[in-house]
Amino acid sequence: MDSETREKIKKTVRELLEEADMNEMTEYKIRQLASKRLELDLSESKYKAYVRHVVNSFLEEQKAKEEEEEEAAGDDNNNNNNEFDDDGDLIICRLSDKRRVTLQDFRGKTLISIREYYKKDGKELPSSKGISLTEEQWSTLRKNIPNIEKAVRKMESHTM
Repeated sequence: MDSETREKIKKTVRELLEEADMNEMTEYKIRQLASKRLELDLSESKYKAYVRHVVNSFLEEQKAKEEEEEEAAGDDNNNNNNEFDDDGDLIICRLSDKRRVTLQDFRGKTLISIREYYKKDGKELPSSKGISLTEEQWSTLRKNIPNIEKAVRKMESHTM
């Protein structure tokens, strides 16, 4: 498929998605509507896969926007409800009873840590089981979450 056709399909599909009631719309309906607008049969496999890609990209962008809005709203509402661990590090969330995500300052660098904790003398202490990411590494990981999720779905589909 040439780049001009790809761009026309992408533009049309995104316009339809912007206008659509996302509770009622399906990929199939989007493909039908785009086919009519473009006067092109998008049910052919080469087009079908590309339309799916555009729809998934759009949905991932929408999800990211919603999460950012929720995060911003949460920041406004939760400034006084922060939880800190015994070392004074901000606990972002608890993944399980023993695992948590924290934000810490280490030697002047901000680190995002995903780590397992253990109890000793009534205190919860971080174990060596985990990872600490710099802001740059965290940003790279966040940007690649859709690719990681896609790879996991692909791997899961092969195992079924």
